[in-house]
Amino acid sequence: PQGLSMDASKKVDLKIIIIGALGVGKTSLLHQYVHKTFYEDYRTTLGASILTKVLAVDSTPLKLQIWDTGGQERFRSMVSTFYKGSDGCMLAFDVTDRESFEALDNWRDDFLEKVIPREQDFPMVVLGNKIDLSDRQVPKETASAWCKEKDIPYFEVSAKNNINVAEAFETLAKQALST
Repeated sequence: PQGLSMDASKKVDLKIIIIGALGVGKTSLLHQYVHKTFYEDYRTTLGASILTKVLAVDSTPLKLQIWDTGGQERFRSMVSTFYKGSDGCMLAFDVTDRESFEALDNWRDDFLEKVIPREQDFPMVVLGNKIDLSDRQVPKETASAWCKEKDIPYFEVSAKNNINVAEAFETLAKQALST
């Protein structure tokens, strides 16, 4: 084994997109992952913003280009233009907001419809955010079952307390690499 030396010639750029309903904490999740800070700015993301993170997966240096998208319905058609060329997709919902969980089907279908080539096993993970809050509406079992049925890894996360955030991104990056 090479140890920790990274082969820079193998550097891979991956485009990851995070989608989901308004207010589920997509921007906070990305800031926690990229900047290691909890971002409590409630301005809505207009369109998309892009954050970059470099990491190594199995000694392959990866540059993740992470697209943060607005969850507002009126941005939906605009957001879907950002799907093109994605290598991986994160679906996010808020465990204290049942509607955001119920919207996952629509977000996923919309995404799969627009991503060419249409692969059923497109690299995807689901994040149930805000597990630090007590007023939970979506049981872990419910979300797990939905994900299992679709063969998507499920992560219970907290952007605020930095629980499982990096693990979710790394799992998605590994999936995208092996596709």
